[in-house]
Amino acid sequence: MKAEMDLGTDKKAFQINLDAKKYGTFAEIGAGQEVARRFFHVGGAAGTVAKTMSAYDMTFSDAIYGPADRYVSRNRLHTMLDHEYALLIERLDEKLGNLRTFFVFADTVAARSFKQHNESHGWLGVRFQTETRSEPSEIIIHIRMLDESNNDQQEALGIIGVNLLFGAFYYRQPEKLIASLQENLDPNRIQVDLIKFSGPAYPGVDNRLMSLQLVSQGLTDAVIFTADGEMVQAADILYKKAILVERGSFRPVTNATNDMLNGARTAFLKEAGCPDADLVVLMEMTLENLLSEGQLNHADFLARVDILGALGRTVIISKFGEYFRLASYLSRYTSRKIGLVMGVPSLMEIFDEKYYLHLEGGILEALGRMFKSGLKLYVYPMMDEETHALITATKLEVAPHLRSLYRYLIENEFIQEITDYNPDYLRIYPPDALAKLQSGNGAWEAMVPPEVSKIIKSRQFFGYRASAAS
Repeated sequence: MKAEMDLGTDKKAFQINLDAKKYGTFAEIGAGQEVARRFFHVGGAAGTVAKTMSAYDMTFSDAIYGPADRYVSRNRLHTMLDHEYALLIERLDEKLGNLRTFFVFADTVAARSFKQHNESHGWLGVRFQTETRSEPSEIIIHIRMLDESNNDQQEALGIIGVNLLFGAFYYRQPEKLIASLQENLDPNRIQVDLIKFSGPAYPGVDNRLMSLQLVSQGLTDAVIFTADGEMVQAADILYKKAILVERGSFRPVTNATNDMLNGARTAFLKEAGCPDADLVVLMEMTLENLLSEGQLNHADFLARVDILGALGRTVIISKFGEYFRLASYLSRYTSRKIGLVMGVPSLMEIFDEKYYLHLEGGILEALGRMFKSGLKLYVYPMMDEETHALITATKLEVAPHLRSLYRYLIENEFIQEITDYNPDYLRIYPPDALAKLQSGNGAWEAMVPPEVSKIIKSRQFFGYRASAAS
């Protein structure tokens, strides 16, 4: 199997070596010169490789690229690309600038150590010209390496590095490049959880959509971006932080959405005993939710993200259908308190056993995995539309054979009802607000925050048309 995989990777490397226009530098730190080695191995590298280098010793690395707080980081990768590309242009542009398109490939990686089983991850990037003497374009990715042995991780790094370089040179469609990153590589060996395209080769590319592609194409389980649309690696934003997550469709964000989060946040900070600066709030949309109409609607997705961004929210897109998978993902990065914010309907779904038929331990396994890290659910009440009775977490009726289990979770405070809420917002439901918005019933505006109403109207999101306003 590995021979077949190597054959596909070698074919790509050899094609690049035969391309008389491509010429550049490889700078690799942390897992050997695994990408450059591929090009030397297949032959013809003299026509492609201007220089390869590795500065493993920190003193040497600092002397070349300057001091760094973290050597395996996005900043370090950019420093490497900047330095090596400037050298390439300075030394070769006059001689070869009219004949070659220059590139720099760089990576900085923390592979599996024989001393400790650390998180194995890395940053890879390529800066490249598409025409002679043109302004360069750039692609950077962050990877998690899942192999158990150092040798296997090195091999996987070599394969994905060749895939990235080949895609940069020959695939002008970013979606096609993303799909190619795991070619000749078992998907269980490497995850790509961040990608960013920039430069003249990618005019109009929205990197939030590219992040969505990483999830939908199966390269990662989740991606995160900040309110300003910047893609971030999970550890950079979640490491050792207290985390509060609200899952929803956010189509649109309503007053109830914000009220739910605010009530949970107040209780969470009090119980966690941490300052607000140590709390990360995430608004989660699942791939399943985004695919509710059968296919990804990019305009609809960006509308939701833009609205959340206008509210200053950090967004996570995941394929964690079950909450226990989300809990497992978050606890990878922090040992501090994690809270999940939800309404009573979502809590009812958690106690519906049909969602756990695929688990050997059923609902017990699911709840055990969800709460094992001290995670807590903060539950917003709902108003029963028929009886007008208030249903809270403590008053929720579950199946008779689950009542003792539910009582255990309530009494041990794994589940807590949100008591700080605005009663007027309990009758607000996003589907109702959306239906009013799309039908021209102006009552929807009172159901959402003013900034949400403003952006929906100004950009005509979710089918809103100015002529439909009442």
